Amino acid sequence: MMTYSSTRGGESGKSFSEILLSGLASDGGLFMPDSWPQLSADQLKGMAGKSYAEIAYDVISPFVDEHFAGARLKTILEKTYGAAETRFHDKSITPLRQLEPNLWSLELFHGPTMAFKDVALQLLGHLFDAALEDRGERVTIVGATSGDTGSAAIEGCLACKNVDMFILFPDGRVSDVQRRQMTTVNAPNVHPIAVKGTFDDCQNLVKASFNDHDFRKSQNLSAVNSINWARIIAQTVYYFVASAALGGCQRPLSFVVPTGNFGNILAAYVAKKMGLPIEKLIVATNSNDILTRFFESGKMQMDGVHPTLAPSMDIQISSNFERYLFELFGRDSAKLKDVMEIFSAEGHFEVNAGHLASAHHLFDAARVSDAETLQTIAQIHKDADLLMDPHSAIGLNAAYQMRDKLPKDTPVVALACAHPAKFPDAVEKATGVHPALPEFVSDLMGREEHMHHLDNDLAALQSYIKEKSPR
Repeated sequence: MMTYSSTRGGESGKSFSEILLSGLASDGGLFMPDSWPQLSADQLKGMAGKSYAEIAYDVISPFVDEHFAGARLKTILEKTYGAAETRFHDKSITPLRQLEPNLWSLELFHGPTMAFKDVALQLLGHLFDAALEDRGERVTIVGATSGDTGSAAIEGCLACKNVDMFILFPDGRVSDVQRRQMTTVNAPNVHPIAVKGTFDDCQNLVKASFNDHDFRKSQNLSAVNSINWARIIAQTVYYFVASAALGGCQRPLSFVVPTGNFGNILAAYVAKKMGLPIEKLIVATNSNDILTRFFESGKMQMDGVHPTLAPSMDIQISSNFERYLFELFGRDSAKLKDVMEIFSAEGHFEVNAGHLASAHHLFDAARVSDAETLQTIAQIHKDADLLMDPHSAIGLNAAYQMRDKLPKDTPVVALACAHPAKFPDAVEKATGVHPALPEFVSDLMGREEHMHHLDNDLAALQSYIKEKSPR
């Protein structure tokens, strides 16, 4: 059975069910599997022609424990991604669209909230429900969102009988559609919170709540954002699905991933570790380019958060980067802990030339300005009659930038992370076309909103949670 340990060394030997419900480790670290399962050449070849749910089983089953083994996991995956009950609006779940002879767009926005987070969070809700039923427990989910995670988490866990949800988002720094997808859900167990501050402030409040061990225990806190390992392994699936469609998981591919919190591209790294033939992973950032600067120089240096057309990427503290650093440091938890403490205290750290060279074997990075983002949205609309949201356009622009660096015979897949209707102002500015909301959310802008406003204050947040979720 797979076991899990904290990146910072304080917890080890945990089961999948334990880390599913706890999310963040008690020492402030993130859980990682103690080994990487290897899929054989025959297993990879056998993915060609399989359904999304079937490939998901092949990828996820090595990571779970006896509570989710065999038939139970298959039932949950079929409920999430199968034709009969799925809430996805494309039977492929994550369809591929060819843009050029060797360039593809992987559309991840066909779920209920029109963003890539749905692909994992629809599954996570079912996993939570099963685990809590087994244990006879109720949990309080506290999460931070830069735009899309919040609504996807709400939709994923809305039907969970034993969950109270508190989702923090930066007030005025998400799109109207993103906000309304959280605040128009009128359910007694759902509490959207508009925080006066940035996404990083929201994320820090969540981490501080988890690191307050008395509060964490009294409220039975859990997490659904990408600090939860189950989110990462669920996102790993669509890299295998894309590879199966484009070469039966036999042909090397490169992926370009619009990146903020590093969870989506970390999932691609996991796929590579499991044996998927990935040539290169391209980190695509906006002007909040802390990750691009790291892959250029080996220096991680905070530089403030600047509002852009792609608010879900307006981040300076990429939580999941800690998992990659843990790998880069040879799983040396003491070294990782020291570096993260320096980063927390001083806002910067630097890796040595050897570590940077190792990172460059797989990773490269590119930054895209707002002006370049608008230009790309306009270009793809003109060339392919396709409307694209700013985050997806950043990925496509990075793919264009990297053409000369990548082997010409290797297909490049740029991830399309959100529906253009989630960011209508930017799309209309670039193309003159106002993207319509899909029919299933066409009344969104007329629904009544419900939210709570809070200062960037831990005590105020904890008081509100205790008030609304008494234990």
